[in-house]
Amino acid sequence: MENIVLLAALSALIMLSPFLSRLSGLPVAVTEIILGAIAAFFGFFAEGDALFDSIATVGFLYLMFLAGMEVDLREFGAIKRSLWRKIAVFFAILYALSIAIAFFLGLSPIYIAALPTISVGMIAVLIHSRGRSEWLSFGLKLGVAGELISICVLTVLSAYVQLKGFSFSFVQTMATLLFVLICVWLFFYVSAALFWWFPKLKKLIMPEQESFDEDVRIAFALFFALVAAAIYLDLELVLGAFVAGVFIANHFEHKADLPKKLGAFGFGFLTPIFFLHVGGTLDLRLIAQQDIMIKAALILFAMTSIRVLASFVAFRSTFSAIERLQVGLSQSMPLTFLVAIATIGHNGKLLTESEYSAFIVASMAEAALIMIVIKWLDKRKNKRLVG
Repeated sequence: MENIVLLAALSALIMLSPFLSRLSGLPVAVTEIILGAIAAFFGFFAEGDALFDSIATVGFLYLMFLAGMEVDLREFGAIKRSLWRKIAVFFAILYALSIAIAFFLGLSPIYIAALPTISVGMIAVLIHSRGRSEWLSFGLKLGVAGELISICVLTVLSAYVQLKGFSFSFVQTMATLLFVLICVWLFFYVSAALFWWFPKLKKLIMPEQESFDEDVRIAFALFFALVAAAIYLDLELVLGAFVAGVFIANHFEHKADLPKKLGAFGFGFLTPIFFLHVGGTLDLRLIAQQDIMIKAALILFAMTSIRVLASFVAFRSTFSAIERLQVGLSQSMPLTFLVAIATIGHNGKLLTESEYSAFIVASMAEAALIMIVIKWLDKRKNKRLVG
C-alpha cells in the first residue's frame, strides 16, 4: 500500500512541477524540492523507503551522467596555458578562503569540503533551459574542473567518515582513487587512439541507422557498468556516472540526437525524482526555526561571495565585470554535491541536525536565487547591447 501511495504521489508531482515552476518563476529543480518537502510533511513519502531511496540515487547519478555529456574534451585541449593558470588561481583562492573561514570561526572540517564544492548538475540544467553563451561555456569547463576536485574531496571525506579517521584502510582507498584516475586517463587516451585508427568502429558500435535504439542501449550499458566499477572499487559512484557521460559525448559525436534522447528521459523522469527525494529529507517544522534560516543565509552568503571574489580576481582580464559575476554565480549552485556532503557530514556526526537542514535550505536558495539573478543580468546585458 505504501508503494502505491508513493508512486501515485511521484506521478502527480512530476507532472505538476513544470506548471508550478512557470507560475512561480522558480527553477523546476527548486520547485520539485519544495514539493517533496510538502509531500513528506503530509505523509506521502515514508521515511527510509527503500524503493524511493534507490530510484532517487539512480536519478542523482543520471544527472551526473548528463552533466558529463555536456563536456567536450577538445574544448579543454584548446584552453591556453595562461587561462589554465587563471583557473588554478580561482581554485586556490576558493579553497584558501574556505579554510580561513572554517579555521577562524571554529567550524567543523566538513565546511572546508562543503564551502568550495562545485557541481555541474545545475549548470547543465541552466544550459538546458537557456542555451549556451561564451561565459556559460567557460563556466561549464570551470565547473567540470571543480567537480573533479569535488569528487576527489567527497571520496576522501566519505572514506574518512566511514573508516573513522586516518588508517591503513584510508590510505588504501586514497591509493585506489589515484589508480582509478590514472586508469580513466589511459582509458580515454587508448580509446581515442583506437577510434582514430579505426574510425568505422564508432559506427559499428553505434550505427547511424539503428533498428533497436542501439545507441541508447549502449549508453545505459556503459553508465551502469562504470557505476558498478565504482561500487566494486568502493569509490564515489558519481565518478563512474560522470566518466560514462564524458566518454559517450566525446567518442560518439556522430550520434547528434543521442544527448536529446537521454536528456528527455533524465530531465523528464529520473532527475525530478531525485529532487523530490531531497525535499523529502527536509523537516518543515525544523526549517521554520529562526536559527536554521540564519545559518542557511550565512552559508549562502559565504559560498557565493568566495566564488564571486575568486572570479573577479582570477578572470579580471578575461571577461567583463558582468560576465565575471555570472561566472562566479554559475559555480555557486552545487545543489547535488552540497546535499551529498551534508548527508555524509550528518551521518558521520560532523554536522548537527540544524546544520544539516541549513545546508539543504542554502542549496535550494542558491539554486533559486542565482538562477533569477543570472536571468536578470542577461536581460541587463542585452539592454546595454541594444542601447
